[in-house]
Amino acid sequence: MPIRFFIKQWLMPPGVLFVLLLAAWWLRRQRPRLAALCFAAGLGGLWLMSLPLVVQQAARLLETEPPLATADWAGLASKADAIVVLGAGRERGDPAWGGGDQPTATAFERIRFAAQLAKASGLPVLTSGGLHYGTPPSEARLMADRLREDFAVPVKWQEQASRTTWENAQFSAKLLQPLGIRRVVVVTQAWHMQRSRWCFERAGFEVVPAPVGFLGRDHARPFAGLLPESRAMWQSGQLLNEAAGLVGYRLFY
Repeated sequence: MPIRFFIKQWLMPPGVLFVLLLAAWWLRRQRPRLAALCFAAGLGGLWLMSLPLVVQQAARLLETEPPLATADWAGLASKADAIVVLGAGRERGDPAWGGGDQPTATAFERIRFAAQLAKASGLPVLTSGGLHYGTPPSEARLMADRLREDFAVPVKWQEQASRTTWENAQFSAKLLQPLGIRRVVVVTQAWHMQRSRWCFERAGFEVVPAPVGFLGRDHARPFAGLLPESRAMWQSGQLLNEAAGLVGYRLFY
């Protein structure tokens, strides 16, 4: 797992863009034209990734599922049998919480939305997410704790073995389908929903998408989103990773 993660970080932006910049420096004397091309590609890629406008436009290509209308939340019980919340990582040893691990901000956004849906519909909740490098607690456990303690929403099932979106779906199916549950509300980021729905449908579920955290909307950023922002770099990385995941999943699964 660490080796695969290391390779992935250098093959995907922004890692590969830094590689291009290093290549430009290395080739500047022997192959000046190739060095100039590498420099332009590396610097240009980093600049585009830093622009909120690029994030917004790219997100619209991935965020194909519309948001759930608030008026429909209470009626979810007629369309599904359970709510599945997908993990999104964890923060290690936050001293503000006594050194305990916590869900990431992205995961917490999903937790909060799932809590509202559960309260409105009365549907039971499953949290899905395994360990980071084999170290407990699992993402599923962390999310279940926060749902119970922060939102007074009990979690009926915890799927604690998955490491990928594909495994989220497959392992959730092993827990839920023997109980006759084949209709689920899936809660995840809007840009991640397209791949998530694909995985859960192939695991035998009927999916009611419940996307949250839309990036492809007008967030009223200054100068029309044409000024570089550090947050846009992270968001661009997430979108690029998702686009690669969509292609890779269809090839390998």
